[in-house]
Amino acid sequence: MRESQKETLARARKIVSRLRTCYPEAQTALIHKNPLQLLVATILSAQCTDVRVNKVTPGLFRRYATASDFAGADLAELESIVRSTGFYRAKSNNIINCCREIEQRHAGEVPRTMEELVRLPGVGRKTANVVLGSAFGMAEGVVVDTHVKRLSGLMKLSHSSTPEKIELDLMGIVPRRDWILVPHLLILHGRNVCRARKPLCGSCAVSRLCPSARPSTLL
Repeated sequence: MRESQKETLARARKIVSRLRTCYPEAQTALIHKNPLQLLVATILSAQCTDVRVNKVTPGLFRRYATASDFAGADLAELESIVRSTGFYRAKSNNIINCCREIEQRHAGEVPRTMEELVRLPGVGRKTANVVLGSAFGMAEGVVVDTHVKRLSGLMKLSHSSTPEKIELDLMGIVPRRDWILVPHLLILHGRNVCRARKPLCGSCAVSRLCPSARPSTLL
């Protein structure tokens, strides 16, 4: 029998508390110095690991420092720099067009609202949430990537299948003050312990709070 909303809320808060202890330094893995760099890095991170993006961005940001630089970038040159992140043609086009919009409509500054961000080429709600949360400290929603989606399902924090519905479910059971933090916690836990191919339930700090944990390995 599915637990009540109140029970899920209480369990979710215990999970967050324990994961916070496990990962006290949880934050975005994408290396950046300003909102524009985080925006570009997040666009590049689609279907690509953060490790790979972080190998590409140092040289990228030395070559292009401002929205104006990206807006005027030679497409072929930009493609050659970001090629290893995959889908480099689409990503390069999105970055250039996104930065042109930032230059023309926002005076070269990354906008600070969800509505304005999702209007930019190549920017969806997930990317907007990353920028708002990690660059501006604004909790407007919850980032849902593959790890967050997978762990939310395993932990039965959401019974939805789409990122949009999963985000709403998490927003309903996690205090707003934790909206920015929770994705970082779940991503780290998904990489380090709750691995897709071989979850380490016996080493999991939240195994007793997870309906999907293997009974014989519970802590």
